[in-house]
Amino acid sequence: MTVTSDLAPRRLRDIFGTFASGLTVITGSTPDGPAGFTCQSFASLSLDPALVTFSPARTSSTWPVLRKAGSFTVNILPAEHQHLAGQFARPEADKFAGVGHTSSPLGSPVLDGALAWIDCELHAEYDGGDHTIVVAAVRHLHARHDAEPLLFFRGRYSGLAPAEGLLEASR
Repeated sequence: MTVTSDLAPRRLRDIFGTFASGLTVITGSTPDGPAGFTCQSFASLSLDPALVTFSPARTSSTWPVLRKAGSFTVNILPAEHQHLAGQFARPEADKFAGVGHTSSPLGSPVLDGALAWIDCELHAEYDGGDHTIVVAAVRHLHARHDAEPLLFFRGRYSGLAPAEGLLEASR
């Protein structure tokens, strides 16, 4: 085994990319209309109180707008919404073009067909190097049970393997 202390950004991306993660789109309502961005770094944080965390890049032009709004919705993407992950990741003027959505109880956009959504209010922010660590208080949530999640692994979109194959491989 070759061990390295190479902490170059490309090497970090390659290694960190071996941890499969889900994809979310964080959305909110602003005076200029709906806003949102793709966020891969999302996790549950606490059950009591109900808190989640995510980490937008410091270079994000969307997060400051959503921060100012104070509330936002985490839309967890299903496998069939790979196109939305790409659409909301680009710094385009209208990321909501052609995207169906309804309003959450707090007034943020819930993307049509989201695997789940979590309506939040900003709880705290912390320095996270080239990202901001956001802690959000959960206020409302909903999930559907008829779809699989969209995953990101080694720089590519991916899905779940059938559970039967995993069980047989572990015997």
